Formats: sequence, C-alpha cells, structure tokens
Amino acid sequence: MYKLGTRSRNNLIGVAPDLQRVVELAITITDQDFTVVEGVRSLDRQKRLYASGASTTMNSRHLTGHAVDMIPYPFHGDFDGDGVPNIEDWDQYYPIATAMKTAALQLGIEIEWGGDWKSFKDGPHWQLPW
Repeated sequence: MYKLGTRSRNNLIGVAPDLQRVVELAITITDQDFTVVEGVRSLDRQKRLYASGASTTMNSRHLTGHAVDMIPYPFHGDFDGDGVPNIEDWDQYYPIATAMKTAALQLGIEIEWGGDWKSFKDGPHWQLPW
C-alpha cells in the first residue's frame, strides 16, 4: 500500500477538498505509486503553458484548485524543461486511472480524467467537472 509523500501533500494545498479526498483514497488502493506534481496553478504559469502548447486553454481548472496533475512514481517519461511530463508509457497511467475512478465512485464524487478526453489526451490531469 502506498501513501502520499511530502511533495504530493504540499501540491494538494489549496486544491478542492473533494478532489483531495479522491487522491488520498486512490493512493491507498492503486497498484501504481504516483506523485501529485501540480495542484493550484498561477495565472502566469498558465499563460506560459498555453503559449508553449502544453495547455490548450486559459480557463484551466488548475487556476481555481479544481484540478491536479499526477505522474507515476518512478516516472519513466521525459521532461522537456516546461515542467509538464511528456507521456511515453500510457501503461503507467491506467492503474492510476483505475484507482482514481474507484476512489471517486466510493466517495460519490464525480471526476474527469484527461486521458479520457477525445481531442487532447492528458494522462496526468484529473479535475472536478465544471
């Protein structure tokens, strides 16, 4: 059984309590350890991510604390300097997705996974729906 580390706990500060609850339960039931790499995001950071193409919106749920980005640990992907994980192995994300969806169901909290999106797949991204 895994538990959230200091980095993950710090990155959950300011995140909506319902989303925090899902993440906290998911880490206890996942088959793949993970790290929360980003929760609340500044407008300046969002502008940089949007300009680089790493984000497709300026209306990110990260800005309001309704989204988190999580990567598998240890992470086998690649960072290109913008702080956004580049996904090389989707197989690392599927067990996390199973745990997050199971935790959300058990808690009665609706969530969305960027890996399920049709236009822009975002494996690390989880959010509460609008």
